Amino acid sequence: MPLQKDEIERLILETIPDAHIEIKDLMGDNNHYSAIIKSEIFKGMSKVEQHKLVYKSLKGKMGNELHALSITTKER
Repeated sequence: MPLQKDEIERLILETIPDAHIEIKDLMGDNNHYSAIIKSEIFKGMSKVEQHKLVYKSLKGKMGNELHALSITTKER
């Protein structure tokens, strides 16, 4: 079963509580999303480290319940 936008946001906020998150369903199928995630926690981290943190927050759902997620991370 595909993940809904609110579930993706909830998972990210569990790991990155101060995150401001904008999620778009790119295909209208609850399976292909883009996300812009802004957080203070990203300060001093490389883009690779930032993206790894976001993927870790999804608790193994990436590639399973969540097919595609394009991530943009920014410091707040």
